Amino acid sequence: MDIGRRSLVRGTMGITTACVLGVAQGAGSALAATHPTLSAGSRGTAVESLQQRLSALGYWCGAVDGVFGDLTRQAVVAAQKVAGLTRDGVCGPLTWSALDRGVRPVPRSRSGHVVEVDKAHQVLLVVDSGRVSRTFNTSTGSGQSYWSSGAWHLAVTPLGTFHVFRQVNGWDASPLGQLYRPKYFNGGIALHGYPSVPAYPASHGCVRVSIPAMDLFWSTGTMPIGTTVLVR
Repeated sequence: MDIGRRSLVRGTMGITTACVLGVAQGAGSALAATHPTLSAGSRGTAVESLQQRLSALGYWCGAVDGVFGDLTRQAVVAAQKVAGLTRDGVCGPLTWSALDRGVRPVPRSRSGHVVEVDKAHQVLLVVDSGRVSRTFNTSTGSGQSYWSSGAWHLAVTPLGTFHVFRQVNGWDASPLGQLYRPKYFNGGIALHGYPSVPAYPASHGCVRVSIPAMDLFWSTGTMPIGTTVLVR
């Protein structure tokens, strides 16, 4: 009887293990179907789901259209920065997991309308009464030396609290190049649009966002003259 019982138990355990593995594999397949690895050029319902999730968490990706374009890539990079992941703009398992967990940046300000530049994570936040409404990929001062106007300078974005004091609704010529629709908040340092916004600090000191993101700032009146800018 003991031998019979052991055989029965082994058989039951085998069936149970097979069922558990089957359920796990089925769940994994279902997850892979809804959370496939996505990158620039991807299209379809999975991309649309990604865009909806990014938007729900405040990472601005433009239109929810099922097309993984540059704005979606920038939003993915911003989320990866906040989550402490590799900043490659590819939405793989780790990035999906971070989005499923609802990873969001933590603002420093607690009152008023503030644009925060988080240098550590290289993201820009629009914050109202301590709540982040939008998060953008950004690139600040590279920390490298550069030559301009007969002298060497250090490419830094200084920390502190500032206010927008001047803006130009168009391309503005500066000694270091053209700035798109800049919002100046600290001498010649501005938030402005730029064709290239890498995942690392690369500017001469300004705060870069994509050209469509800068258009959004203007069209929505997000950053009028007098807006507080917190660089941290």
